[in-house]
Amino acid sequence: MQENFGPVFIVIAAYNEASAIAETVAGVRQVMKNVIVVDDASADATASEAARAGAHVVRHPINLGQGAALQTGIDYALSLGADYIVTFDADGQHDAAEIQGMCEALHKSGADIVLGSRFLGGVRGLPASRRLMLKAAILFTRLTSGGKFTDVHNGFRVLTRQFAERFHFRQNRMAHASEILNFIARNKVHFIEHPVTIHYTDYSISKGQRNINSLRIIMELLLGKISK
Repeated sequence: MQENFGPVFIVIAAYNEASAIAETVAGVRQVMKNVIVVDDASADATASEAARAGAHVVRHPINLGQGAALQTGIDYALSLGADYIVTFDADGQHDAAEIQGMCEALHKSGADIVLGSRFLGGVRGLPASRRLMLKAAILFTRLTSGGKFTDVHNGFRVLTRQFAERFHFRQNRMAHASEILNFIARNKVHFIEHPVTIHYTDYSISKGQRNINSLRIIMELLLGKISK
């Protein structure tokens, strides 16, 4: 499918995703041809599998975390002339067919960023404990940032070049998901949300954020606010 709004690059952060990354990249490339995979020092064949599927591959020599990997990919996409940058998960839980609609919604709205929302769209296979944690995270982010977000730990987003040049992930690990929302709220960035579908599988759940780590993220963010 051809883009009609300038160069679009898909950025995927990956760590030990050799069993899933080729299928994810192949699915994305049926929609958008420019895919960047940042291999965050995987111990498996993630990099070679991503390259085999047709992705540009950048590799971190040491593991830095998802936020750092996304920033590396975004910087690389900007250097290649991207007008829009899509962040997309490596584990197959996002639907590549929804990328085009996300980009079109951003283009038509004139916003700076579009955030995917599973709670405006659909969720398949979400465990009850994970749903409870996600809802708690939404409430926490609304209270601390003032932003009226309906989903706060969704890695499916589309950034304009202008936004990507202004914002840089500084939280290297999973707290980056809240960091970008805090930036949007604090700077009154023009954003929209768009319905997306999240497909939870045993594999994506096993790779996903554990509840105890979610609590650690909250503490990191609180400490960050206190230290400012």
